[in-house]
Amino acid sequence: MSPERQRFILTIEQEPFLCVRSLAAGFASGHVIEEHTHHWHQLIYGIAGAMTVYAARFSWMIPPGRAVFLPAGCGHSIRMWGEVAMRTLYFPVTLALPVRDCRVVSVTPLLKELILRVVEITALDSRVAEHKRLLGVLIDEIGAAPETPLRIPLPADPRALSVARHVLATPSAGDTLDQLARLYGASRRTLERLFLGETGMSFGMWRQKVRLVDSIRLLAQGKPVTDAAFDSGYSSVSAYVAAFKRTFGCTPGRFELLC
Repeated sequence: MSPERQRFILTIEQEPFLCVRSLAAGFASGHVIEEHTHHWHQLIYGIAGAMTVYAARFSWMIPPGRAVFLPAGCGHSIRMWGEVAMRTLYFPVTLALPVRDCRVVSVTPLLKELILRVVEITALDSRVAEHKRLLGVLIDEIGAAPETPLRIPLPADPRALSVARHVLATPSAGDTLDQLARLYGASRRTLERLFLGETGMSFGMWRQKVRLVDSIRLLAQGKPVTDAAFDSGYSSVSAYVAAFKRTFGCTPGRFELLC
């Protein structure tokens, strides 16, 4: 843990009247924040760039316009795509929040302005009437924010998990399941059984969703829909658009506008 992060954590733990803390940070593409935990709940919002967040047995892609909520004590790591501008809010565990589990939410225009306002004033103090009113609206907006299906379940078995992380690192690669099985010391049949039993999806369906979710990163970075389709392993743009709409409820072009 860096000295700066240690000082930040020490500060929030020594201020009992603070009901929200904030942190603004920028990261270069490819930067990785190694696995760590916080004593406070955390809402991570990216105003530029995209992030892959690993927590518990899930992976999330966080494009601009989305935020991930992580409960206190949840170990997580983050990988940056593009130049990332991160805005984070921290909430004490004593504060009643409408969400308690890991999830990705769409950041509404009002929620965005609330996050940026808290970052601007650094923290909310429960002794200040204006701050208490702002906190109430902030909590309401977090509770009303729609959840986005950008979650990828990960298998628990170490062999299957190694295969999953391999695919997550190179989602457009054409490795067959037989090749991955040989690489990570498991039979094809074993991997098929593990993925179906531990993620609820066959390996083929799981990899398809990984590719679809990864294509959101490409769209967020300004890639054309055609490039996102072929980079995601689809042989035609129409097949990609149909799968994208079926999974996320909107077309890739519409998602680009939301980003």
